[in-house]
Amino acid sequence: MKSAITLCQVTEAAAGPFVFHDPLPDGFAKAKDLGYDAVELFLPGPHAVSIDDIKSLQAEHSLDIAAVGTGAGMVKHGLSLTDPDASKREEAIEFINAMIDFGGQLGAPAILGSMQGKWGGHVSHDQALGWLAEALATFAPRAARHDVPFIYEPLNRYETNLINHLAEGAKYLEAHNLNNIVLLADLFHMNIEESNVAQAILDAGKHTGHVHFADSNRQAMGFGHTDAAPIVAALKEVGYTGYLSAEVFPLPDAHQCAAQEIKAIREALS
Repeated sequence: MKSAITLCQVTEAAAGPFVFHDPLPDGFAKAKDLGYDAVELFLPGPHAVSIDDIKSLQAEHSLDIAAVGTGAGMVKHGLSLTDPDASKREEAIEFINAMIDFGGQLGAPAILGSMQGKWGGHVSHDQALGWLAEALATFAPRAARHDVPFIYEPLNRYETNLINHLAEGAKYLEAHNLNNIVLLADLFHMNIEESNVAQAILDAGKHTGHVHFADSNRQAMGFGHTDAAPIVAALKEVGYTGYLSAEVFPLPDAHQCAAQEIKAIREALS
């Protein structure tokens, strides 16, 4: 497993769980200095930064791109895949497809989190889950063109009422024959929803394809009360070899957070 840290360029997410909000050259430099293997990008959209600029920063700092987030589609543009307005759902799909292509050019998968939306009002549970499946069925082959998977993230109950558990997500993918889609095991969300985080990873098995390595309070691992050892053991047991990525609040400040997170990742993998 490898380490990654989040770099955010979305002003609407300034208070969100992202470590570095600096200009990208500074964020890349800080990630490299601290010893991270990769960065995870949270950008305003697919045209906010040129591919060439990202590749130049990668080459300069010898860092991979672990993944690209799509959440700006929600926090900046108000788009979701379960919007009752069909034209808004189509806009959401177009935004995510563009982010898939952006990340794919960097060899990185795109993540679907907040843009999945929720059901309620004029949208039934079954209808929302059906729209989600239809959208995922378009994203999977799009990502495959770039030889990367697409990442779907179960969120906690306060952020969505669609899929909240990792094993539930695995069953959903299998029931809808959704190939080339993997699950994001976000330990913060899992600490809320799962009775046993390590067992949930074992139950989801091969479907886990990305990890947000966050403590129970969504700070750097070691600043809350999560026991990382059995979780990492479970990841090893299911054959996970991807990233442990720091999508966490930059507390007490970004540098101390990032330093603690890389220390915790190294200790967990030692």
